[in-house]
Amino acid sequence: RFNCPTKSTNMMGHRVDYFIASKAVDCLLDSKWAKAKKGEEALFTTRESVVDYCNRLLKKQFFHRALKVMKMKPDKDTKKEKEKGGKAESGKEEEKKSKKEGGKDEKAKKEKEKEKKKDGEKEECKKDETPGTPKKKETKRKFKLEPHEDQVFLDGNEVYVWIYDPVHFKTFAMGLVLVIAVIAATLFPLWPAEMRVGVYYLSVGAGCFVASILLLAVARCILFLIIWLITGGRHHFWFLPNLTADVGFIDSFRPLYTHEYKGPKADLKKEEKSESKKQQKYDSEEKSDSEKKEEEDGKTEATRNSGTDGSGGERHSDTDSDRREDDRSQHSSGNGNDFEMITKEELEQQTDEGDCEEEEEEDTESRPSHEKS
Repeated sequence: RFNCPTKSTNMMGHRVDYFIASKAVDCLLDSKWAKAKKGEEALFTTRESVVDYCNRLLKKQFFHRALKVMKMKPDKDTKKEKEKGGKAESGKEEEKKSKKEGGKDEKAKKEKEKEKKKDGEKEECKKDETPGTPKKKETKRKFKLEPHEDQVFLDGNEVYVWIYDPVHFKTFAMGLVLVIAVIAATLFPLWPAEMRVGVYYLSVGAGCFVASILLLAVARCILFLIIWLITGGRHHFWFLPNLTADVGFIDSFRPLYTHEYKGPKADLKKEEKSESKKQQKYDSEEKSDSEKKEEEDGKTEATRNSGTDGSGGERHSDTDSDRREDDRSQHSSGNGNDFEMITKEELEQQTDEGDCEEEEEEDTESRPSHEKS
């Protein structure tokens, strides 16, 4: 009766305990009566033997067979189902009309719907795979129990309600102890003198303890009011703040006191804290902006450096070409006269290639004429 797993429910307006037949059979097969002892045979050897034994208990009205009746859905759900059915019928009619209008559009729509379904299934799989996502709770259908016409024990998922409900040993023992305590209290005048003196001192001590707690509760309130009135409501001092709180016995004496200051300085401190937080946020935003600007400046400098490197290469190539042209002009106009060399600094100062060439040719032509004169 107490080892078989049971559940409780209401049946015909009464609270009852019921069990499932297969679990009862398993319970008896795992019990000590299914094991053979010395010189004795086991009472339960197969499931059929257990079923026969349970049939005998059923005939003796230890339990009876019940029938599960599933509860029907309310009218709102039926109305919703009807509305859904009407919508489905209207949708089918529209589909038929669209099929008549054109088959190509239907094929395209079907392909799009298939793609959407595939995408939705992939997203659902991803959501299920991600850890921490709460799973949907399985909805259990409600049922009620009714007495069955055929009272037979069958090994399966059949439901049986317990009729045999004995008083548990623990409840019996507790009730017996309470009865003995009441009788002993009524016989207090017959107790020995030492026991009566001990009980008297214990009762006085308990009464003093309760009275001291009540006095402390009143005294702490008076102390709070005095401090609050003297300071004008600025200081809130509580002695034993958890004395009357809903906590344990030891926690009711912790902490010893609490103190709060609720004056103008406290408001100023709160404002200063809020301002400091705002300044920190503003500084962090400025730092982020300055870092962004530095990054942008670094990028622009890098682009400029790359441009200057390219222009320097072009200038070096220009100087090399100018040197070659100077050498050729010197060899062509060589009449034994000395010509002055053009320095690198003068070539770098000149920017236009065409102007540089014309000036150099004029210098080479004019200088030998002056030397001759």
